[in-house]
Parts: sequence; C-alpha cells; structure tokens
Amino acid sequence: MIFLCKSMGKFFYILFLKLYSSGIRIASLFNNKAKLWIKGRRNIFSLIAHQLSDTNSNRIWIHCSSLGEFEQGRPLIESLKKNYPQYNIILTFFSPSGYEHQKNYKDADHIFYLPMDSKPNAQKIYDLVQPMLVIFIKYEFWYYYLSEAKKRNIPLLLVSATFRKDQPFFQWYGNFHRQILKCFTHVFVQNKTSLSLLQKIHFNNASISGDTRFDRVLEVADNFKPIPAIDNFCEGKIVIVAGSTWLEDDEALDHYANSHPDIRFIIAPHDIGESRLKECEKLYHYAVRYSQFIQQQHNVALPTFDIQNRTPNTLIIDNIGMLKYLYSYATICYVGGGFGGDGVHNVLEAAVYAKPVVFGPVYEKYFEAVELIEHGGAFSVIDAIELEDTFNQLLDDPSQYKNAAASARNYVYSKAGATKNVMNYIQEKRLLTN
Repeated sequence: MIFLCKSMGKFFYILFLKLYSSGIRIASLFNNKAKLWIKGRRNIFSLIAHQLSDTNSNRIWIHCSSLGEFEQGRPLIESLKKNYPQYNIILTFFSPSGYEHQKNYKDADHIFYLPMDSKPNAQKIYDLVQPMLVIFIKYEFWYYYLSEAKKRNIPLLLVSATFRKDQPFFQWYGNFHRQILKCFTHVFVQNKTSLSLLQKIHFNNASISGDTRFDRVLEVADNFKPIPAIDNFCEGKIVIVAGSTWLEDDEALDHYANSHPDIRFIIAPHDIGESRLKECEKLYHYAVRYSQFIQQQHNVALPTFDIQNRTPNTLIIDNIGMLKYLYSYATICYVGGGFGGDGVHNVLEAAVYAKPVVFGPVYEKYFEAVELIEHGGAFSVIDAIELEDTFNQLLDDPSQYKNAAASARNYVYSKAGATKNVMNYIQEKRLLTN
C-alpha cells in the first residue's frame, strides 16, 4: 500500500509538471508574466555554464520561489555573504516577479531562473553549480532537485517553513510528499504548530527558528530614508497607507477616502498594470498617480482638479519597491489581500513601524496576522462598514491607538533572531568552512 501511494504520488507529480509546462506555454501567448517565464529559461544551462566557468568553485545555492520569499531569505543571504565571503552565492527564482526585480541584487554572485523540475534538469544543475550547501526558502518542494541533493550528500536546508494539517504531507495518501521531506538535512520552521505536525509523521530533523521576515522588516525600518514627495503629499495630516490592495480592498476603502478630504490616503495596488491603476482612479474620486505627482512637484505643492477644484487626497503608487517604506508615513496601515486572493499580504512590513494594522477577514493561514491580532496590534474587518468603524475608533481614541501601535511594534521586535538561529546551525554543523 505504501509503495502504491508513493508510485501514484510520483505519477501525479510528473503529470502536474507536464500540465504546468504546457499551460505556461499556452499562457505565454497572451500573458506577459508567462512570456517572461518562458524567455528566462531559454538556453539556461548554457548561460549557467558560461557564467560559472571562471568563478569560485565554493558555492552556496539559495532558491526562492518569488519576490516575497526573496525578502524572507534576504537576511540569511546577506549574513552568509558577510560570514563566508569566500563562497559565491548562486540565487535562483521560479517566478518572474522575483527574478525580474532582483536580477541585479548585489549580494548574489549569480542569479538565474530555475529550470522546470525534472531528473535531467536536476542532474545538470548540480553538475554545473556543484554547491556545497543548498537552501530553499519557505517552500517549493521540487522532488528531483531535492532528491538529487540527497543522492549527492549535499546538505539541504529548508528555512522559515510553515506547515498546515491539511497539506498532503500529513494525509494518508501523502507518502510521496513525506519522501520529499526526507530529502532535507534540516527544516527550520516558524512555529510550534509546524514542528508538532512534522513530529507526528516522525520527521525529527526540524527545529523552531522563527521567521526571517521579522529580521528583514527590522533591517528595512532601521535603514529608512525619507521620501520628499511623500512628505509633501502628507503635509502633516492623518495618513492611511493601504498596501498590496486588490479590487475588493479598494472597494472597501473608497467610500472612506472619498468622504474624508482632510485625510491623506496612499494606495499601493498589488498589481500596477494599467487596467488595475484605472480601476483605482475610478474608485478614488480625488486621486493622482505617484508618477504624475512627481512631475507636478516642480510647479505646485499639490495639483488640483478642474472639476470641483478639489485637492486630491489620494496618492496611487504606480511603481514597485516603495511600499515597505511608505508604511512609516501612516497613522493607520491597511494591508490588502484579506478580501480576495489567497489572503492577507505581509503585515509585518507595516507593524514594524509601530502602526495599528487593519486587514480583511481572510488571514487564518498566516500565523503572524493571527498573532498580531492576539497581541492587540491588528484588527480584522469583514466589510466596508466595519472597516470605517475601526478607522474611526482608532482615530478618535488616543489610548486605544497608542496601545495598538505599541503592541504591533513589540510583537515584531519579540520575534527577531531567526537568521541568527540558522547561521548558528550552519556554523555548529560545519556545513561551510571559514
């Protein structure tokens, strides 16, 4: 029965790989992200061979699925670079949203797309890279890449992982997935729940390290530099920063923004495609795009509209990369994703600045959002009416506001140290040599 489950699991995994590859090729005909996914993998092995031919043979391979996982792994990457400068960092991404935004990241020596998982591809990657240590960030359980590391006795770590009881690893049919887990030399999990789940399936090469995202947001906050245009827009007024918003978030926010002209709103959509920006402009009646605002800064302090001659109170951010700094300007932070998509986005980027955090009802899969509510630093709302009531309560009650802000900050600071825990393991086990 166990052998059958493993065989069936592997069969469906191979089928998934084939269907995914076919689907992405079809999607590339009309989807730009899919097109980049295909384009970035053309002649990838020749590119890797060429770039690594004359470089240091001491290499650490770190893989991140996308931009979010990169931000999560970044403190570890930079700590490895600082403590083991004689090693080259090989960084790979699965998604264009990671690669395209970080392809010039200075602390990685080489940055590539990860080819689609297969036995031949895995063998080629290891033959070319010849890593002395492999680290996967949070997830991405690619069977052939992981099993190849085990076959070659290369230390393989999973960092900042989280597990849920509904995942295949913990189901009766999950033998194939449990086989994948066994490829890891050690798994660093974020919380007790994840560790307990692993222990129940007798996977004991695991420990609680915490989440490296806490280290990352603290680093960002410590290196904050003012943005003059944002200073000019805020004008010392009450500011609500809404980050990573989807349409459903903006539909919950727009009435409050449109009916409170004295409050400044900064909206950073999750998607900054033209159609999405136009959706925001339609919802927020007194809005200006950041790029337009910058251009008009040379003429007037704030642009005005011909219709009603009203000063815009809403700034729509039409670039990527600013959000982690924008939250510092907020009186209250709203984090999107909780009304649609897979759930709320990164609440830590906001909480680190000692700001109350508000988000929609879909957040249960994200332990940091759950814990932030439990600590009193965040509030979940079910609709636009409750959202407005929560905003008003925080703004009208200085004591409640102060307590929520302090709770948010204290929660983030109390969780620091995951990067140090992973580095201590690497040093104690002598996975790398100084």
